[in-house]
Amino acid sequence: MKTKKVKNTDIVRARNGWFKSHGLGNDYIVLNSKTIDSKLTKEKIQRICNRNYGIGADGLLVFTDSNKADFGLRIYNPDGSEAEKSGNGIRIFADYLYGMEFTVKKKFSIEVSGSVVKCEIQTVRGKNDVKNVLVEMGNASFTPDSIPVKFDGEETFDMPIFIEGRELIFSAVAIGNPHAVFMVDNLDSIDIKKIGPLIENNPMFPNRINVQFAQIIDRENIMIEIWERGAGYTLASGSSSCGVVSVLNRKDMVDNKVNVHMPGGTLEVSIDKNSMIRLRGPVTRIACGILLV
Repeated sequence: MKTKKVKNTDIVRARNGWFKSHGLGNDYIVLNSKTIDSKLTKEKIQRICNRNYGIGADGLLVFTDSNKADFGLRIYNPDGSEAEKSGNGIRIFADYLYGMEFTVKKKFSIEVSGSVVKCEIQTVRGKNDVKNVLVEMGNASFTPDSIPVKFDGEETFDMPIFIEGRELIFSAVAIGNPHAVFMVDNLDSIDIKKIGPLIENNPMFPNRINVQFAQIIDRENIMIEIWERGAGYTLASGSSSCGVVSVLNRKDMVDNKVNVHMPGGTLEVSIDKNSMIRLRGPVTRIACGILLV
């Protein structure tokens, strides 16, 4: 689907209402906190994200002020809980800021959950026609307390977990939010919609966790399936892609630049010599309107 140029009337409508985009099928709704008439309660977030009784989305992005960065962002899961970070969500929000003319710069910063993320708009064919967005996702952490995960070791690699009486081996990583990465020889052998919620809510993870099952194709390509904390099964995830690549790169199973293939499409994850993780991929605009729910 080709990204369309945003018209002036769309800019006015989206600035005062809602704007919806997706990153490889992982869709988010953007709201400007200055134009919201009432408080965003947990119930209201659930209703907005509901695909039958609201607009429908994998999450909500709320534009706020920031003292640390050019712009501020709060991210909510469709169950109403607040998320620390979302790679696709940040890329969608960056495209929104550029497309809605809140900024004319192609490089700017966004504060989310107290941390500052650098973004870059790339491959711009027309003024509002964004093809790719690059985001600096920070550094990976493999200590139990940073994730958190109940584990006595110093780093969270190759840990056992028991699900329905079966022992599974995984590694955990924090990229601003928590991830549990499981390696498999064949993704078709895993029913992630069944096993995902069991892992997400396991007592081993005090704050729940995002779940990924990964299959290596070669050192530059992997395939993953994703169960997101607070959202469920999703076609693509930026932070999940970064989490899996971080684990596999640390274990020297993949290179420093990897194409992550998901049901919704492919994202590029790279790790530089300073261990900075960068996420690159497309954003597609869907619709905008006035919020009534």
